Amino acid sequence: MSTDDRGRLSSIEAQLDGCMGIDRVKLGRRLRQLKRRPACKRSSSWHKDLDRIQERVRQSTRIRRQRAEICLSIEYPQQLPIAERVKQIASTIEKHPVTVIVGETGSGKTTQIPKICLAAGRGRDAKIGCTQPRRVAAQSLSRRLAEELEVGWGAEVGCKIRFRERTSLQTLVKMMTDGILLAEIRSDTDLLEYDTIIVDEAHERSLNIDFILGYLRLLVKRRPDLKVIITSATIDVARFSQAFGNAPVIEVSGRLFPVEVRYWPLDERMQERGDYTFIDAAAAAVDDILKESRQGDLLVFLPSERDIRETRERLAGRSLRGVEILPLFGRLSAAEQERVFAPGDRQRVVLATNIAETSLTIPRIRYVIDTGLARLSRYHPRPHT
Repeated sequence: MSTDDRGRLSSIEAQLDGCMGIDRVKLGRRLRQLKRRPACKRSSSWHKDLDRIQERVRQSTRIRRQRAEICLSIEYPQQLPIAERVKQIASTIEKHPVTVIVGETGSGKTTQIPKICLAAGRGRDAKIGCTQPRRVAAQSLSRRLAEELEVGWGAEVGCKIRFRERTSLQTLVKMMTDGILLAEIRSDTDLLEYDTIIVDEAHERSLNIDFILGYLRLLVKRRPDLKVIITSATIDVARFSQAFGNAPVIEVSGRLFPVEVRYWPLDERMQERGDYTFIDAAAAAVDDILKESRQGDLLVFLPSERDIRETRERLAGRSLRGVEILPLFGRLSAAEQERVFAPGDRQRVVLATNIAETSLTIPRIRYVIDTGLARLSRYHPRPHT
């Protein structure tokens, strides 16, 4: 190797420290391959490869510098219980590769933990990835986080779900479904795109979440720079901590509000006729509540999209004055989903599947009507005969 080539290789290697994390690894690997190539096999293609690497190093260095200069407005709402534990959480994340955070619904863990990571300097060399079990949650939470940070949605805070991606080179936090992260492992086995992975709602224990947790358990041994944060409302704390090498556990209390529970029995005479369903009962409960009070919105839990559409037709046919009826399920467009989180002047009746039970906080809800039914996926080990 000539003195000029050796000096050029050393110069490019020295610049790798200023690159994005993923480029630092991949470009470093390519440089080592060029170094090992025998002198007799070095031709014009060898120098062209080196030129391409050098240009990529310049681009990556520029992107990392731009990301480092992004100014964020990071504040923690004091009404959220997690605000009292910010310093403890930040210190624990810095000292340990895996942190388990157990927070009750309403504690603020989903929106505030990415902000804690940003304040600690994460997300600059690589993205902070945050998984959600459902597409609706991934989209709505990414928008909410962008608003709190006072940045653009799809820019500094992005989102990726099936068939739709809103991210950029400046994206620091990327919300996605757990299925998306699982798919990305195939092309990026070390998840070099991320320096922090937050697995939210781990208690749901879907196949995707279980595969991700098992994979991350092995990955942290190969990537000491990676931080993994597992958050949940209700999990077996001891078992999760033990599975990740006795990872530290932080418990955050939730906000409790007085709740009055009413049991609304079905009309027995109508049941005897055989044509009175839970949809009729839900519609009747909405009527009764609207007659009783016109303050606050209503949330109705229904098992499926079909039931939501049928209930909506029933209520729309009753000409409820001053009331807006809104559906909420996974297949809705982003614009329709956003209407639920942007209340207007009129009282609303939100008809939702169980996606609104966790992750999502729908504003202004005062009454909840639960039919007690939900569609759940189950595995049956015995084949049907």
